[in-house]
Amino acid sequence: MPVESGSSSSASAARHPKQKRKAHSLSIRRTNSTEERPPGMHRDMLEGQDSKLPLSLRNNLLDLFGQIEREFENLYIENLELRREIDSLNERLTGDGQILEGGDPNKGALKAKASHSTSQLSQKLKTTYKASTSKCLCTFHGKVGAPRGFSVATWELLCGDSWIVSSFKATTGSRAICQLLKEYVGHRDGIWDLGITRTQPVVLGTASADHSALLWSIETGKCVLRYAGHAGSVNSIKFHPTEQMALTASGDQTAHIWRYMVQLPAPPPQPDATASCDDDPDLSDREDGDLDGEGPGEVPTIRVATATLKSHQGVVIAADWLVGGRQVVTASWDRAANLYEVETSELVHTLTGHDQELTHCCTHPSQRLVVTSSRDTTFRLWDFRDPSIHSVNVFQGHTDTVTSAVFTVGDNVVSGSDDRTVKVWDLKNMRSPIATIRTDSAVNRLSVSTNQRIIALPHDNRQVRLFDMNGVRLARLPRSNRMGHRRMVCCSAWNEENQSCNLFTCGFDRQAIGWNINIPALLQEK
Repeated sequence: MPVESGSSSSASAARHPKQKRKAHSLSIRRTNSTEERPPGMHRDMLEGQDSKLPLSLRNNLLDLFGQIEREFENLYIENLELRREIDSLNERLTGDGQILEGGDPNKGALKAKASHSTSQLSQKLKTTYKASTSKCLCTFHGKVGAPRGFSVATWELLCGDSWIVSSFKATTGSRAICQLLKEYVGHRDGIWDLGITRTQPVVLGTASADHSALLWSIETGKCVLRYAGHAGSVNSIKFHPTEQMALTASGDQTAHIWRYMVQLPAPPPQPDATASCDDDPDLSDREDGDLDGEGPGEVPTIRVATATLKSHQGVVIAADWLVGGRQVVTASWDRAANLYEVETSELVHTLTGHDQELTHCCTHPSQRLVVTSSRDTTFRLWDFRDPSIHSVNVFQGHTDTVTSAVFTVGDNVVSGSDDRTVKVWDLKNMRSPIATIRTDSAVNRLSVSTNQRIIALPHDNRQVRLFDMNGVRLARLPRSNRMGHRRMVCCSAWNEENQSCNLFTCGFDRQAIGWNINIPALLQEK
């Protein structure tokens, strides 16, 4: 709306609070305003300004702009009032432990539609960062909002051979079920992937867009080693099953194998952390400066790889060890997966067939099986158990990018997608999934616990949710302005052998988090 030049600075200052509040605005109905402006006000505002429009047309436009402004003012006032009412209800709900029943299943669909554009933005962000191979470091500071739900509703829909299960849990249960125990802060950019070593000493590894991979002491949260051999974003990290060797994939179109030796510091006293899985409100974000930290500081740094795997013509997005650790598989944006011999770094097979870029690869823990995921909405199972025959099976069931597909201890594969669904498949019957989980946000690199087979889903909307293999929701990890992730959660990894931190997550807030999940209590509440 045109204003006088002398009041432009004050008008701009008056708009800032509105813009800040708009980030938390609700979708509410429009109402007509009855507020009237002094006659001739708009005409006075344009006094002395040159215009080729007829006076009657200018007056008509000014009247229309005035109506629009009054509409926005009323919407803003109603928005503030509704926000105060919602905050009051949430405080009462948390304080009294009430359970609100009768939730409308259609609300989930509305939320999913509202977050569709956010999912597309997140996918573009992933593409931009993982393709980066420059020396320049940059950090995403965008905020992705997460809708809040507190109703109780569970329903199942039988569709073919697949059960579609949706769950909304109320704020019930013990505060000791999910506890945030440790934050691992030191990367200068988002963390794409993490993994836990399978040999002693057990350490946590993280792969970041800042071109480095870090190893951390799980108990102390301190960085004990840095790998800086890549010239691009480090997109994944996996550890050898029996030796102190790491495998990293990078945007510099290579995968590196490197040896490490670490000495862990003495663990500090265990803090008393209590936080419920669902009781924490989704409050305002902390500032990015709270995560800057001191970084890993002066720690041992490895800059040269033991072996460099070069055959891809695009970003290497993921890599993993085959059972036994003698071969590795890599997945790339050149639409191919490569199989290498570790000892000689020789390319053994090139696995082709995907129509678009690969997003992930995973190997079976006990058999020579590989599963690759792609942006072509499919994932493929490659069977190397018979050296003379390499069979391929294509799984079709998603409508958007398959972000990851992982094996379970049994004969199942769990796949997650940007279409906001997770599907559980039986390797013996690949025509349709045996369970489908529908969520409100895109799913990134998921993980399944070995013993209890609990699925941990990291979401674009900063949430981490736990489900069982039947698709029943078990918990949501706590997230507020005091704890949890404040950006997109990229990956999760289980470590059930550790009595303290048995689940790890990482995201684009540049931190990894160690959680203690009381699995017996979690399953008891199911």
